[in-house]
Amino acid sequence: MENAEALDRVVTPLQKAVRALPLASLRDVLHGRQLGHPLHPALVQVPMGAWLSSAVLDFVPGAGRPARVLVGLGTLTALPAALAGWTDWAEQHEQQLRTGLVHAAANAGAVSLFGASFAVRGRRPMAGRVLGLGGLACAGVGGFVGGHLAYRQAAGANKTEPVPHLVEPGWHRLGPVSDLKPGKPERHLLGEVPLLLVRDEDGTVNVLADRCSHLSGPLSEGDIADGCVSCPWHGSVFRLSDGTVVRGPAIAPQPCFETRTDADGILAVRLPGAG
Repeated sequence: MENAEALDRVVTPLQKAVRALPLASLRDVLHGRQLGHPLHPALVQVPMGAWLSSAVLDFVPGAGRPARVLVGLGTLTALPAALAGWTDWAEQHEQQLRTGLVHAAANAGAVSLFGASFAVRGRRPMAGRVLGLGGLACAGVGGFVGGHLAYRQAAGANKTEPVPHLVEPGWHRLGPVSDLKPGKPERHLLGEVPLLLVRDEDGTVNVLADRCSHLSGPLSEGDIADGCVSCPWHGSVFRLSDGTVVRGPAIAPQPCFETRTDADGILAVRLPGAG
């Protein structure tokens, strides 16, 4: 489904619409920046748990009323989960956008069927149960596609996780500090790991992993301002001094390297605690 270019006719205008929502600072909350991991998977647990529990109660004699309450709870709590999901979705690459659209369509079907189930349960209990089972089937399909999106396509995963495992312990010499122009981002390779180097006016050099933790955008091509670097792909902002996420959609900090200047003026770097 990630290669179904026909979906782009829906993806493109929908992505623009989601990005245009006046969410302000709520956008980072929905991404999960304060938590350090995506908020959407956590929010999904409530509607899925409520819907699954309602399906169980549908087979328990005399449990129609609590089953209906759970159906309503799941339908209501699906809305904030969907908003968080759409917010994340709008900042993905094209293959993830296509898969995410199918994931959202299945979940929309689940919400619609469970909403209809809630509406008719008081008058037609059997029809309500059937609609609920249909909604649960749609939610299962949505979960399957969401798993593919998260684990095969790595949507929401920290793209800098491998960095500490690719850099050997100890100090690594990169080159003369004098070659770095103050305030200008520079890209250097440490083995197979690209690094972002930024020299301050006072001679201090900040070094971060160059590939953005969100979707591997090249930070060395981004803008430097107020002690931060912004990713040129999706606008995530990281503090140069320690890699902290200042603004999403990124939720994981950038690996930050310790630096020193040797007696011959050569810059050396190492990961904290790497010996």
